[in-house]
Amino acid sequence: MSLLIKNIKALAGIHPKDKLHLKGSELNNLPAIENAFLLTDGDKIKSFGKMEEISSLNISSEIIEMDANGKFVLPAFCDSHSHLVFAETRESEFVDKISGLTYEQIAAKGGGILNSAKKLSVTSEDELVESALIRLQEVQSQGTGSIEIKSGYGLSVEAELKMLRVIRKLKTLSPLTIKSTFLGAHAVPVEYKNNRNEYIRIIIEEMLPRIADEGLADYCDVFCENGFYTPEETDKILQTGWKYNLKPKIHANQLAISGGVQAGVRNNAISVDHLENIGDEEISVLKNSTTIATLLPSAAFFLRLPFPPARKMIEENLTVALATDFNPGSSPSGRMSFVISLACIQMKMTPEEAINAATLNGAAAMELSNDFGSIAIGKKANLIITKEISSLANIPYFFGRDCIEKVIVNGEW
Repeated sequence: MSLLIKNIKALAGIHPKDKLHLKGSELNNLPAIENAFLLTDGDKIKSFGKMEEISSLNISSEIIEMDANGKFVLPAFCDSHSHLVFAETRESEFVDKISGLTYEQIAAKGGGILNSAKKLSVTSEDELVESALIRLQEVQSQGTGSIEIKSGYGLSVEAELKMLRVIRKLKTLSPLTIKSTFLGAHAVPVEYKNNRNEYIRIIIEEMLPRIADEGLADYCDVFCENGFYTPEETDKILQTGWKYNLKPKIHANQLAISGGVQAGVRNNAISVDHLENIGDEEISVLKNSTTIATLLPSAAFFLRLPFPPARKMIEENLTVALATDFNPGSSPSGRMSFVISLACIQMKMTPEEAINAATLNGAAAMELSNDFGSIAIGKKANLIITKEISSLANIPYFFGRDCIEKVIVNGEW
């Protein structure tokens, strides 16, 4: 199918095809064409420009035309951090948080990640696929065109493999482009509480070889955090992951400055994610690396944690991405437009910076920016068409309103 979108109020997010990520002040540049058109050919962007140039197109009668008068068109969101496969929600822990328990206190009494692992262990692959597919359809309707999904609610060889097989199945069922991340080092199972070295051995000697044999993951992740995995343990796991061609993407500095940023950078991580707690040393380490700083403001919002200092990171010329952290415990939402609102309201990012961080830089954090995250000829036709709005700033400004009218994925809606 080919699609011609006409009379676009503004076509935004136009970057050169070879521009794969944006650093520092570059994030505030969101190039746009007013009164524009965009033509797709199958699943790719074929042409775009100003409406007065449309007469030069050779338009087939089979092309579907859409009038976007008063509406904006921009790249679909690229959500580079989610835990979208899970067995059940955790409303009881939500009430515990309201009552004053901290994330660490809930985890200490068997809640949090361990709670999700217990429920997942008795849930079938088919049930997990069915529930996750509903969530994927939901985030697609909210503007997401590509997404990363982690394991980590298994915490045993068979349960982790089960989760990763579910993600592989979702890749065949959903039109979204999906990247898969192995996160066996999400927590230490209760049965290994007094023998954590044995569980790390299982990750390294049993889980990783089987995951590699079945080709189940693109990345290897570790929750490098106080009370979870130390930087030294993180090094050991990530270095083994590299041997199986699983590149690192790690959780770092969510609850405290943990050494996770340094561990990520020295292991050449694609991204270090969370960063609610970060100092000058960590920023300096990131500045001298290719590692992307992925911020998850809806997790900070839900847990009432400090928001990452995005303004300082951008001023220090870092590559900043935004993602949802969609999961049942600390961020039960996959709505990227709300993440953009939080980035603007709580982290003082401009709308242009936030949109770029949620599109092109999100794609870069999944190594997908050759094909996704910006408007360029030859890139995938993953697009958002807004409702009639006065400016793109309406997306973060109306934080409770859905400003998206249509979502096009692979050239189809």
